[in-house]
Amino acid sequence: MTDSKSNPVTRRYLLLATSGVAAVGVVGAAVPFVQSWTPSAKARALGAPIKVDISRLKPGEMLRPTPKWRGQTIFVFHRSESVLARLEKEAADLADPLSKKSIQPDYAANTWRSIRPEIGVYIGLCTHLGCVPTYEPDVGSEKWDSNWRGGFFCPCHGSKFDLAGRIEKNLPAPTNLVVPPYRYETETMIVVGEDMEDMEEIA
Repeated sequence: MTDSKSNPVTRRYLLLATSGVAAVGVVGAAVPFVQSWTPSAKARALGAPIKVDISRLKPGEMLRPTPKWRGQTIFVFHRSESVLARLEKEAADLADPLSKKSIQPDYAANTWRSIRPEIGVYIGLCTHLGCVPTYEPDVGSEKWDSNWRGGFFCPCHGSKFDLAGRIEKNLPAPTNLVVPPYRYETETMIVVGEDMEDMEEIA
């Protein structure tokens, strides 16, 4: 019998065989690791733009059920003419009435913080600790003091936002509700997560 320790051919064969098995093992271990870098279909879907149909939304209503984009609640609601008039006049008790310290696209840097004055689109998370505020549109409701002009109330720590998503002074939330990127595909279809600048770059 030939001793493998003294036979260079046998030693080379054993070395190559062992190296081959090790390489297969490394590749096998690396495949799932590399695949983990690639987002799953579910993950891609969570970040994808969503379409929101507002064709049945009437003045004073908020869209129900509330849509979700990237796992976040999106408030979409229709403001009446009287609400729009109040938003233009009443700003003395707001912490950031011109939204200079808050987050919104350039096309929403206005009194209503929206593309169309009557339709509000906001991320429905309080900017304090991320709780979901409740929609409280009734002016002078018995639930609130006489100065309440309709808006959003965060039940966790008491922050109040008006119907442009602007925070009142001296409350926990530091900034106004965030306006996500969005655009109108048609008069009644909003695409949240995509704006006109995105479409111009693609074109």
